[in-house]
Amino acid sequence: MEAEDRDWQRLDKWLWCARVAKTRAACARIVETGGVRVNRQPTDKPHYKLRPGDVLTFALGNAERGVVRIWRVLALGDRRGPASEARSLFEDISGGSDP
Repeated sequence: MEAEDRDWQRLDKWLWCARVAKTRAACARIVETGGVRVNRQPTDKPHYKLRPGDVLTFALGNAERGVVRIWRVLALGDRRGPASEARSLFEDISGGSDP
């Protein structure tokens, strides 16, 4: 049996550690509304088992000025730390620049 936070991590928890939203419940809502794809496959399951190497596609911001992000997961989160620590969890492969 796999151990969470060693081999995999819940998608909502990882998004929270990566500072996508302020609360884990808000991260779960983002996933539940179908706003996240993992390896090009849509998911609405906050408990999705995320692993290093997975690629996430999701929109940040509101509908008018939303920015689509594509992140490769580099590491699993130990905690919700400072922004500099959160940035070490992923590689932004979006290919675009911020507006």
